[in-house]
Amino acid sequence: GAPAGFGRPAPLPQTGWERLSELWRRDEQQQYPEEAVNIAKSAFTAGVVGWLYGGLPAFVSARKAFIESSRGEIFQNRADAVQSAHRAGLRSFIRYGWRWSWRVAAFATIFNMVSTGLSAYRDKTTISNFAAAGAFTGALFRMHLGLQGLVGGIVFGTAFGVPAGGLLMAMYALAGETLQEKRSRERKELYERRLAEWQSRLSMTEILGQTENNAQGRPEMERAREL
Repeated sequence: GAPAGFGRPAPLPQTGWERLSELWRRDEQQQYPEEAVNIAKSAFTAGVVGWLYGGLPAFVSARKAFIESSRGEIFQNRADAVQSAHRAGLRSFIRYGWRWSWRVAAFATIFNMVSTGLSAYRDKTTISNFAAAGAFTGALFRMHLGLQGLVGGIVFGTAFGVPAGGLLMAMYALAGETLQEKRSRERKELYERRLAEWQSRLSMTEILGQTENNAQGRPEMERAREL
């Protein structure tokens, strides 16, 4: 029967699954946790980097190949020849850039989701989380090549995850706390603040209730004296 928002605050998540599910829930301001936002940002950044990595060499190579193969062709003017070479390069930039873009973005997204999920589930951030995330992601991308590809993917992923995790851990050390530690601290501070507010409202309600009971009891006492 308590009004909405008057009940006791929900307790802090105690299990790994509760902390894991909390990563993908919006807060009261309809905002996703910082970890989820970082995963989306890293996916976009990785996609851009992958596009440039695959597209720029393809653009240069295709433009050079077009110039070499079209020396005997006749163009209306120099501008027409330059535009044709650029169009050939642009087609390769889009084609090969997209191939690299979605692969790099997918790799970064899976890696970050697994490493972030492990940190939340274990309630701590360690190098082993990143190594395991790299091994899983590498195996997932190479498993279609059979056992040899699976093993190679695990080795490559681990070799990628360890230095990447070491770099992130160094950045966390400079910041003074990891994202998981920051989230745990903010979650605890928010819970304690809400609990204090709830206890304050509860005390006020009890005081008002006692005041109302005393006010109702006085007329009854006066009627009893008259009788």
